[in-house]
Formats: sequence, C-alpha cells, structure tokens
Amino acid sequence: MGRAELVSAVANAGALGFITALTQPTPEELSKEIARCRDLTYRPFGVNLTILPTINPPPYGEYRAAIIESGVKIVETAGYRPQEHVEEFKRHGVKVIHKCTAVRHALSAERMGVDAISIDGFECPGHPGEDDIPGLILIPAAAAKVKIPIVASGGFADGRAWWPRLY
Repeated sequence: MGRAELVSAVANAGALGFITALTQPTPEELSKEIARCRDLTYRPFGVNLTILPTINPPPYGEYRAAIIESGVKIVETAGYRPQEHVEEFKRHGVKVIHKCTAVRHALSAERMGVDAISIDGFECPGHPGEDDIPGLILIPAAAAKVKIPIVASGGFADGRAWWPRLY
C-alpha cells in the first residue's frame, strides 16, 4: 500500500503520505520508487523505515542512505530502537517522526532526539503494541508526558464495524 501511486495521491490531496521502504526489495528499488513518487506529485511526502529485530535483517543502513540520497526530508521510523538512524537522518536535515504504541516508547524516542511522535492506539491495524492500549486512552496519556509534537494515528471505531448488520 505504501507505494508511489497511493502516496502521491495522498500528497496531492493535501495530506502527508509515506512510502514504506521495506516493501521495496532493495535500496536501489526504493530510490526508484521515491523518484516515481516525485514524478506523480510536487507535494511533500515521506518514507517509513521500520526496524524489526530479526535473525537476517535487511540492510537498514543502505535503505537509510537511499532515503537521504533521494532528498526525502521527512522519515517515519517504527519498531526497535532507531537511535543510529535518527542520528544519521538528523545529520542530513531529515525530520524524524517515530511511531510508538506506548508512552514509555514515546519518551524513549523523545530522548533519542526525534522531532515528533506518532502515537498508535490498539485499534491501528498492523502496529501491534505490547500493552494493547486503546487510542482514546493512549493519546491523552502521551500528550501529558511527551514535550515534542504528537500525531494521533491509528483507527477509531466502535465494535459495530466488526459485526454483520445487526443494528
């Protein structure tokens, strides 16, 4: 979903879309996807780099370099401790938003020097947290503790969306 067609449409509609770096099989392909997105919009867009602990990790440093070399100015990191990535992005003038699912993670990312936090409640599909805190509780809890800007992200719904038309 986080490919040039959707991201450029989001940007053209006035919002900030993110290409997902790891949907591209190589850093070179990511560079091509960023260029393709630039061909589809003149508006700003970002790239998401999700860092996950794994036995055979992708070449995160090479993906990071591709983002920097492509001139992208906004990156969303997610996952495990982005410290080295944050430092390198900031060294190149890239604004960093870190996606968090708990206040303790948001505070840790703030100490790492990110520019903003994207706080995801339990309803946000694809971003499981360890604490399963709903957004309407998590967002104000984070806002009370975090001093940098916060983006409230994820989904907001009631249980009716999950059941057949019983209402």
